[in-house]
Amino acid sequence: MTDADNSEQDGAVLALDAVCLTRGDRQVLRDVTLHSRARRIGIVGRNGSGKTTLARVISGLVPVDSGTLKVCGVDVVRDRKAALRTVGILFQNPDHQIIFPTVHEELSFGLTQMGQSKTEAARRVAAILSEFGKSHWADAATHSLSHGQKQLVCLMAVIAMAPRVVVLDEPFSGLDIVTRMQLGRYLSQIAAAVVHVSHDPASLQDYDHVVWLDAGQIVQQGPAQDVLAAYVTQMKALGAGDDLSDLAG
Repeated sequence: MTDADNSEQDGAVLALDAVCLTRGDRQVLRDVTLHSRARRIGIVGRNGSGKTTLARVISGLVPVDSGTLKVCGVDVVRDRKAALRTVGILFQNPDHQIIFPTVHEELSFGLTQMGQSKTEAARRVAAILSEFGKSHWADAATHSLSHGQKQLVCLMAVIAMAPRVVVLDEPFSGLDIVTRMQLGRYLSQIAAAVVHVSHDPASLQDYDHVVWLDAGQIVQQGPAQDVLAAYVTQMKALGAGDDLSDLAG
């Protein structure tokens, strides 16, 4: 039986072993080991802790230097075709994700890349727009949408491809309270497993498994209540200091 078969059999959503990644002279990820069967996994940490890099690694967008990585039993770096059907990612800035002029075209692209015909893709797009109550958005110009609306379009594009895991990289960044609540409601309805990257512990408090990342290393992982309490305590201690005056970094 292969490692992928083992990972699939034990139900692991994420199976990372000693994952390392260096960029230039900086080690961005250091021996990251994470095995979780949880349906809602949070990754918390300060800016620059390696969270976004880890999200891209999990999504198969960035190859690692060493270690092994499986998502639902799939090696998302080596098997890109299987990766498209296994994991989707919602970036922090929707303008970095949207490439087509209309909502329908944006939602159709990933489906055709997976091999669906234009007719099949059109049916799926119509279904997903209806499911989200946004059928009237089909011909809308993507450039005319608000930040929150663009983020929802990106989410629908990911969901339309029916991945088994959805990776969210700071999805609430730049959104006001009302829009955050609205997008959060849509996110809570996702049937796929979710890996949510955030610096904000409040957005992860209801998650099943939380990983605290700092300087590319896992500081602590486990139940949300325990990990987030330790994280908040550490952040308050750092906030009471004066590291902004330190110019060495």
